[in-house]
Amino acid sequence: MSAPPLSAAVTLGTRASALARAQTACVVELLRAAWPDVACDVTLFETQGDRTQASGEPLPEIGGKGLFTLELERALRNREIDLAVHSLQDLPTEEAPSVVVGAVSLREDVRDCLVARDGLRLAELPARAVVGTSSLRREAQLRALRPDLEIRSIRGNVDTRVRKVHEGEYDAAVLAAAGIRRLGLEGAVTEWLEPTTILPAPGQGALAVQCRAEDERVLALLAVIDDPSARATTTAERAFLRALGGGCAAPVAAHAVVKGDDVRMEALVSSVDGKDVVRVSGEGAPEELGTRLAREALTAGADRILAVIRG
Repeated sequence: MSAPPLSAAVTLGTRASALARAQTACVVELLRAAWPDVACDVTLFETQGDRTQASGEPLPEIGGKGLFTLELERALRNREIDLAVHSLQDLPTEEAPSVVVGAVSLREDVRDCLVARDGLRLAELPARAVVGTSSLRREAQLRALRPDLEIRSIRGNVDTRVRKVHEGEYDAAVLAAAGIRRLGLEGAVTEWLEPTTILPAPGQGALAVQCRAEDERVLALLAVIDDPSARATTTAERAFLRALGGGCAAPVAAHAVVKGDDVRMEALVSSVDGKDVVRVSGEGAPEELGTRLAREALTAGADRILAVIRG
């Protein structure tokens, strides 16, 4: 492998949470494996999303997507850092000015998982059990599966949410499996929820590494760690979300898998109560597929669902 151009040092920016630091360590490991002579420094940031964790307010009510990314993108533009590491699902679907996603990592487990007291599975939770989630997507699908449960907002880092269950504040919580695995908390999981049970969020399980759009040196470094399959599947999922005009404020789910030269995707749009659901599926080139399935969903009634939610 040829030497990276110009300076052999990069500064990565990330949030200070244990999960964000673990995710950044994954990216550092990939960079060092690809470019052994590159020095990687990490700078920690507090984002607006971090500052609101203690409030307990649901994310859609305080700004939704962008809460965990704006400060890092600003630091990129100000040249305080060279790279910003995010959970891809935290990134708005529209590119930030002067910033691009230079690499999408190999995806971790895309599923959701249940952390429950007494080792219970979702079907075993008693009626009126209190289940925590910060996601309208999860809430809608939980309500469709178990309308007898009480769904409450839960905020805090992954380990905080697990602790809230174990301390009895909640009977259970639904979390992203990727975060649980990256933190080594698999022992807390009482059920891994397959996509056929709860469809994941667009981009779930993937890491996005942003850089300045004109920074050819860093773009060359990141090209080596970009995973083509993860890029293809998440492109389809995020194209679906973007074409809907969705985001944190709507229960939208999408899961794509590579199939030959194309991808196949299942997606849905749901009312928050889980009673009105539009499901679509198809196969094609990533960007085209996501846009096409969004049009199909809107025609099939998702436009009405989204109008009610936004209203």
